[in-house]
Amino acid sequence: MPPFFRKPYTSDVTDFIAKLKEQRPSLEDEQRAGRALLWDKAIDREALQAWRQASVPQQPYVYQPKGR
Repeated sequence: MPPFFRKPYTSDVTDFIAKLKEQRPSLEDEQRAGRALLWDKAIDREALQAWRQASVPQQPYVYQPKGR
């Protein structure tokens, strides 16, 4: 059989993901919903700026007292 009639190579992981998506068509929607719980949030720019201004620079060696 000539090489141009062969099935293109797919890894085991790619095959697994394709089968999983066939078994659970709602998987991508569930992933998006899970991501929205933790990551897709509106940022309060004023609170972020206040937090950055309130930060205190850390000493090079945190366990050494300042007087030494």
